[in-house]
Amino acid sequence: MNQALDIAVVGATGSVGETLVQILEDLQFPVATLHLLASPESAGSSVMFAGRKLRVREVDSFDFAQVKLAFFAAGAAVSLRFAPKAREAGCSVIDLSGALPDALALVPEANAHQLDDLALPALLSSPGSGAIALAVALAPLKGLLDIERIQVMGCLAVSAQGREAVNELARQTAELLNARPLEPRFFDRQMAFNVLAQVGDSDGHGHTVVERRLMSETRVLMGLPELKISASCVQVPVFFGDSFNVSVVSRQPVDVQAINQALDSAASVERVENDDYPTPVGDAVGQDVVYVGRVRQGIGDPRQLDLWLTTDNLRKGAALNAVQLAHLLIKKMA
Repeated sequence: MNQALDIAVVGATGSVGETLVQILEDLQFPVATLHLLASPESAGSSVMFAGRKLRVREVDSFDFAQVKLAFFAAGAAVSLRFAPKAREAGCSVIDLSGALPDALALVPEANAHQLDDLALPALLSSPGSGAIALAVALAPLKGLLDIERIQVMGCLAVSAQGREAVNELARQTAELLNARPLEPRFFDRQMAFNVLAQVGDSDGHGHTVVERRLMSETRVLMGLPELKISASCVQVPVFFGDSFNVSVVSRQPVDVQAINQALDSAASVERVENDDYPTPVGDAVGQDVVYVGRVRQGIGDPRQLDLWLTTDNLRKGAALNAVQLAHLLIKKMA
């Protein structure tokens, strides 16, 4: 057992933060003292950990010198403001916002080796759900594919935007099922029984932050800085679980049988045979793997590999990956 650490979780009352605390308990992470931090609005509430109610305190007044490791799960603004203070206090940081440009993006199944030469206190980034799913599914195939380009269509659950978005989808669904007039609040239009063509605001070129993050993080995780990758992410009326339709074009013809064998042997991958397919609700939610299905060669192009991926966006797509990174970090701290 590794030596127990004093740890802080920033954003402990949010969907990802609460999941992170639960996974720390589930995996029996060596925690000495757990400090739960949030905004002034959420401070004073309690979160269960190891059979005890822990009081949430304000992040604004917290002294990060009290801890050796801090998870940041409270969004870009909070990470940009407080993560540098944590590093200055000698605390290693694992950020889940994607907002810290100097943070090293890591997925243990894909590029854990990059931790070898990293100095402490570390600044790590746990990537977004899409990049994690792609890295877990494609890293085992690097010896079989000479990747030329990747196209991704992401179908994202509303929980990626927090508890308010989940509540809004539930409220809209209830309003419509009871034949009551619908007034959108969190989303700018009807989300229930609908698909929105983008997730968040787009930039001057029509791309969203989520799409740009998916593309940039995938290049880093795959070790392919010049990779041609395009991503389109849509908001679907699903509470939990992200899904991705992926097309990979290799420079040589694809051997689907070898691909399937590699996926079957890969860590954190559950392959579903082609007479079936995985779904977020029926398979991924509550699980700690990336489900892969509909593995097939492209029609008319033997170099194309098509895949369907789905994963729990709050667990493997966020909190679990962060905790796995923490496990790697404490080995360096020992």
